[in-house]
Formats: sequence, C-alpha cells, structure tokens
Amino acid sequence: MNTEDIKPIAFYQNLGKLFYAIASSDGAVEDLEVNALKTMVAAEWSISPETFAMVDFFNWLHHDQDYDAATCFKSFVNYLHKNTVLFTPARQALILKTARHIAGSFSGTNKSELILLAKLELEFKKLKVNT
Repeated sequence: MNTEDIKPIAFYQNLGKLFYAIASSDGAVEDLEVNALKTMVAAEWSISPETFAMVDFFNWLHHDQDYDAATCFKSFVNYLHKNTVLFTPARQALILKTARHIAGSFSGTNKSELILLAKLELEFKKLKVNT
C-alpha cells in the first residue's frame, strides 16, 4: 500500500470502532469507559484533529447503538489487515494499552473484554508473522 493513499481520519475512526467494541463487549458502555478513552487520548496519543475522530466515532457508535461489539471488532480487523503499514509496533503497543485501560476502567476487566483483548493481540501477532 502506498502511504500517500492513507487517510488519517479513517485510521482513527477504525480505532474508535475497536475501542467501542472493547467497551461494549459486555453489552453496555459505561461513562467510566468513555472517560478512560478520553483520558488515554489526552495523555498518550499525539493530539491532532484526526485523533479526536477516534473519540467522536466512539461516541457516535455509542449514541447510535445500531452496531454491536462483534461487528465493530470484525470491521477493525478487516481495516487492520488492509492497512498493515499503519500498525507499527509502537502503535500496536499504544492501541493495546488504550484498550486495556478502557476494559479495566469499570469494575475491572470482565470475561468478554478479556476475550476481545486476546483476539486483538492475536491479530497483531499475525501481522508480525506476515512481515
């Protein structure tokens, strides 16, 4: 893939899908999970207009409530494998850190969140095998 063809907004929107999938995997998105995402973006991510697309898309999915965790996760994985060049080891680490922070923000990490986190780690390992 030519890196000039990459649209930063799509990257962050797909991260919003992933983080929404983590938060909604147990059937509910709690305010603490939304705040955990906002906190991680402010503290860990490079702030740019595109970065806020991650939070905006997460919020849109949350308020729309037409999409479930499995659909959002599958959509993210499809994007991941079509845009592998974007997912450097440093970005993978930050994505996992953010996902874990969201999962652990409300009453600790539950079983459905653990399963999605494990699936995410497996998808990232597939990238390493294929490169």
